Amino acid sequence: MRFFIVDDDEAIRSMLAEIIEDYDLGEVVGEAENGAAIDGKLLTIKAVDILLIDLLMPIRDGIQTVRELTPTFHGKIIMLSQVEDKEMIGNAYSLGVHYYITKPINRLEVISIIQNVTEHIRLQNVICNIEKNLNVLSSEKIIHSNTAPVTPTKNIVSTSGQYLLAELGMIGESGSNDLLGMLDFLYQYESEHPLEHELPSLKEIFTSVAIKKLGAEISDLNDIKKESKAMEQRVRRTIFQGLTHLASLGVTDYTNPSFEEYAPKFFDFTEVRKIMLNLQNNSKPSIGNTHINIKKFVRVLFLESKKRH
Repeated sequence: MRFFIVDDDEAIRSMLAEIIEDYDLGEVVGEAENGAAIDGKLLTIKAVDILLIDLLMPIRDGIQTVRELTPTFHGKIIMLSQVEDKEMIGNAYSLGVHYYITKPINRLEVISIIQNVTEHIRLQNVICNIEKNLNVLSSEKIIHSNTAPVTPTKNIVSTSGQYLLAELGMIGESGSNDLLGMLDFLYQYESEHPLEHELPSLKEIFTSVAIKKLGAEISDLNDIKKESKAMEQRVRRTIFQGLTHLASLGVTDYTNPSFEEYAPKFFDFTEVRKIMLNLQNNSKPSIGNTHINIKKFVRVLFLESKKRH
């Protein structure tokens, strides 16, 4: 992240720059002692992601400066002040300032708020990239629809995926629909990004599926984060159920065709063996003591679904 600091107190500017650099939060690309010294063009040239600006300064204060910057600066703004006037803070919020650090500066507070802002920016970038990919794919479907019929994505991989999840004893679990949604996303993603070597990050997959599930009108990024986290937990529990199901087949019959085919393919066999030993000792397997490799499972499920189709 690239930071610009505006404060009439040189000691404050120095302290903030030191915190940013010492904790690898980003790079300070500029400083100013007054709001009149900056404008949107300067911040754009310096590619500023986060502006740290004091509320009360001579010549032009933080509120006036933010009001001038709003039409052209699209980064995040963190306001600094020891003043706790609710009306002034309200004015700052109304102008798009969502983050506020009180003076005297507390190192831990600064680190925490900057990390939150940074995470917010990164999440917005992920969402933006996903939306661009989906728009490109939608446009291509419209273009090609005049020359050739387009098979619905769901029919291409989801049918095979449902079969595999049933074979793995997972189809009735709450996370099975999430896994099918992930297959759908990966199929669309692959048309633009070949997946021979690596899947997109799990965070991007969960985020994209969460956006689709929540619908077009998303007002709060926290809703996306909460749904992504809940989805990850559902998927983890569902994969654990599949692991337990295969292990139980292996305990009953080590030569069971489903066990022989799927256990080493979808899971680390060390974990399969661990669950088998638990079952043999009449001990209930625990997800907390089991390593679940979600990315490996999703990759294999996707590749196997395409192969079977």
